[in-house]
Amino acid sequence: MQTSVIDFFCGCGGTSAGLAKAGMNVLVGIDYDESALKTYKHNFPEAKALSTDISKLTCRQLEKELGEVPRPLLFAACAPCQPFSTQNRHKDSADTRVVLLDELHRFVRKFRPEYLVLENVPGMQKVQHGPFFRFIDLLKKLRYNFDYDVLDAVDYGVPQSRRRLVLIASKVSPISLPQKTHGDEDGLIDYMTVKQAIGHLPALEAGSCDASVANHQTARISDINLLRLKHTPEGGDRRDWPDELILNCHKKKTGYTDTYGRLSWSEPAKTLTTKCISISNGRFAHPEQDRGLSVREAATLQSFPQDFEFIGTISQTARQVGNAVPVRFAECLGKQIITAKDGQIDG
Repeated sequence: MQTSVIDFFCGCGGTSAGLAKAGMNVLVGIDYDESALKTYKHNFPEAKALSTDISKLTCRQLEKELGEVPRPLLFAACAPCQPFSTQNRHKDSADTRVVLLDELHRFVRKFRPEYLVLENVPGMQKVQHGPFFRFIDLLKKLRYNFDYDVLDAVDYGVPQSRRRLVLIASKVSPISLPQKTHGDEDGLIDYMTVKQAIGHLPALEAGSCDASVANHQTARISDINLLRLKHTPEGGDRRDWPDELILNCHKKKTGYTDTYGRLSWSEPAKTLTTKCISISNGRFAHPEQDRGLSVREAATLQSFPQDFEFIGTISQTARQVGNAVPVRFAECLGKQIITAKDGQIDG
C-alpha cells in the first residue's frame, strides 16, 4: 500500500517532491511562510496546504483536516534551522525556532506514524540536551527503530555539496540510512557537476529573464560588480581581481573567498543559501556568464525538475529554493523507507 505523507515545515515542497517521486502519496503540507506555500499549492494541487504556525496547530485540528488517514503514514519535518547553522553569526538562545522541533512531539504521540524523516543542519546533534536529542528520547520511549548521521546530498546525485543531519525512523521494521551512490570511490557513480545540471539552460544577462524557461531570471548587479566578474575566471574569486577592485573589508582577510566567486563547470556547486542568486553572498556567480545564478539554475542545482514552478518575487523564490531540501536527496530517503517497508533491510 502507498505510504501517505504529512510534510511539516514543508516550505516550497522539496521534501514532498522527492517523496512523491519515490512513490509516496503527499496528503498535507504545513508551513507559515505564505510565499512558499503559494508555490507548494501550485505544485501539489491534490494535497492540502495548511498555512499555520505549528505551535498553534492542535492535533484535533489536523485530525479534522485529514479525516480518515490512509496508512502507512510518514511524517517529514525540516524545522527552520538557522539557529544551529554554522553560517549564522547572530545566534540567539531565545530564538523561537530553536524549539519548533519540540512541537512535533505532540503529533507523533497522537498519530504514531509508521515512518519519520527529519532533515536539518549539522550542529543540532552537537547540543547535548537540545531539541534533536529530546526528539531521540521520544523515539526511544515510543519504541521506534531509527538511524541518523550527517550526510552530504552530493553523495546521492545532487549537483551540490550540502551537508545535513538526517534521521529516518520506523515503527514497524529495522531501518538504516541509505548508502551513498555517488563519489570518487570504485563502484560509485561520478559526482554530478554544474555543467551536467545547468549547462543546457539559455544564456542570460544580469537582471534579465528568459520566459521560455520558468523562473529563469537573474538579479541585477552594479557596474562595479560587473567589472569584478569580468576579472573572475571560471571557479575563481576575489583573489583574482586587481588591487583597485578589492573591497576594503577583504584587504586584510584571507577567509570567506567564496563571496563573489564563480562556480566551476566540472565540479558540484557549493551549498546554496537563501541568497543563492546574489554574487556577494557566496560562490553563486555563473561559471562563465557575467551574472549571478538564475532562480531556475539554483533550483536545478537543488535537483528540482524543470516543470516545478516557483511563485513569488525573485527574492522570495530564491529564498524558497535556498531553504528547500534537495528533491533527489529526499527521493533517496523515501526509497530507503520503502525498502524498509518491504522488509529488505536487516538492520
